[in-house]
Amino acid sequence: MIHGIIDIGSNTIRMAIYDIKGQQIDFLMKKKHMVGLAAYLENNVMSQAGIDKVCEVLFEFKAFLEIFHITNVDAFTTAALRNCKNSQEAVAEIIRRTGIHVEVISGDMEAQYDFVGAVHSIKEQDGVLADIGGASTELVAFQNGQIVDKISLPMGSLDFRTKYCSSVLPNEFEVRLMEKQAKKILAGAEAFASIRCRMLLGIGGTFKGTCALYNGIYNCERKNLVMEAGALEKMIQHFSQLEEIGYEDAVLLMKQVPDRINTIVPGMVIAKVLTEHFQCQQITYSDSGVREGFIYTHLVK
Repeated sequence: MIHGIIDIGSNTIRMAIYDIKGQQIDFLMKKKHMVGLAAYLENNVMSQAGIDKVCEVLFEFKAFLEIFHITNVDAFTTAALRNCKNSQEAVAEIIRRTGIHVEVISGDMEAQYDFVGAVHSIKEQDGVLADIGGASTELVAFQNGQIVDKISLPMGSLDFRTKYCSSVLPNEFEVRLMEKQAKKILAGAEAFASIRCRMLLGIGGTFKGTCALYNGIYNCERKNLVMEAGALEKMIQHFSQLEEIGYEDAVLLMKQVPDRINTIVPGMVIAKVLTEHFQCQQITYSDSGVREGFIYTHLVK
């Protein structure tokens, strides 16, 4: 059975196509658009331009699905459309115009899907999972392969970039402002106050881009998925001074994270605050996340 999963996020809108046969899941392809939906919020109201942009992308996806006669499709949306004041009205209009049913998943369920998807690709049984999105950050603490606690925090890479950055890359003062705000928000997660772990399991675009930059800076193989947590501070300094950035760093940014140049440093700032809070020594990136978690939860019994 060929199945399409559409994920309407705060940074990107993705459609992934899978071939599902019993317990076997084969990833076939992915299409994505960097929409930056969180930037279309005006006083926490999703603008008409934002709704139109979602519909435009979904119409493109729908045309592709129809060409290949793919009728098994699930679509869901996360923080940008979940938390805005006109969430119900905006989602209803998107469904009416596109004919694609879009489910609004809670932050708690998003964290659950993140964990279920990610644990299939790692050996570690204890740690904290983090998914730094455009407008929210999901955290899942786990022990012996089981969830201990989970939470969705109102901070994300695009959200921080919009609020605190005056240029393409933030300056040192703006980095400190973001750090201060991230620490303040994380301090409100009382269930995570005393959790300490050796490894932070990172999923999503922020960690994917950070891992690519890390491998480039430290001359690691491209397939490397493990980063030393202490390197984040140096990486943030590397890429947070636009007027001082060197030729090699500029090339590395444009080559490895062309779609995330504006948001990669704010995302790394959040990641750094998380690793310091949990006293992590390493970060492991997993390429599986919310979409795979949705499949394992609902489609593969």
